[in-house]
Amino acid sequence: MTPAIRLLAIDIDGTLVDPQFQVPTANLQALRRAHAAGVEIVLVTGRRHQFALPIAQLLGFDLWLISSNGAITRSLSGESFHRDLLPVETARQLVAHMEPYRGNLVLTFDREGKGALALERTDELTTHIQRWVENNLQYIEFVVPIEQALVIDPIQAMFCGTIARMQVAEERLLGTSLAERITVLKTRYDARDLIIIDVLNQGCSKGHALERWARHRGLSREEVMAIGDNYNDVEMLEFAGVPVIMGNARDDLKQNGWRVTLSNEQNGVAAAVEEVLFG
Repeated sequence: MTPAIRLLAIDIDGTLVDPQFQVPTANLQALRRAHAAGVEIVLVTGRRHQFALPIAQLLGFDLWLISSNGAITRSLSGESFHRDLLPVETARQLVAHMEPYRGNLVLTFDREGKGALALERTDELTTHIQRWVENNLQYIEFVVPIEQALVIDPIQAMFCGTIARMQVAEERLLGTSLAERITVLKTRYDARDLIIIDVLNQGCSKGHALERWARHRGLSREEVMAIGDNYNDVEMLEFAGVPVIMGNARDDLKQNGWRVTLSNEQNGVAAAVEEVLFG
């Protein structure tokens, strides 16, 4: 079989994994079947590379990961293809401008081990992303003030908090002259009263990274299928010739004419792959 789709881009959280953060067997089997049929699989995630690796390794074959919402493109074995970092001076100005939100701030750096994540404190974060904090403790370095961590370009700055608080934070970000030098992406989880705002270099997104990778592979957008569930997936879905939105996505994301699959509780990735590639 020679499928029309040659590149399949899959988001992780809210898409590939279920609400318990596990990859259902049906999704694994569907992606392995697609891989065996000659379709390249690439995971495209808001997670940083190291935090996405355990999920990627479950698939059982070699692949590339687009992580940190498009900032890093790196293979499962660690080979780098592209990095799009936030200039350190822009990051310093960002921290100063977002002074009221220091307790919601995480800086991410492209390094392994301690210091990959820099925080001033965790009290406001653990209220909303406690599981993430616990799973990343070995990578977290506490730096006060956090500006002292900015000796190299970070991958991104991340703000996490309640929906109400982060909506105000987003308005503050977009209302500054800094907006011309950054990309602001958000991930929203209503059931957890949580918004994650990622601040990246200008023009950096999952969509830009996926387009770059498809061009590197010599593929047209018509040969690309993408599956996602949240606002940070929009640019990726807009680029893909075959965009699929998860059933658990917010209703406003289902109004773009994209194919809607089942939820992540119902193996929506498997359902979409089977329908589009093998149906």
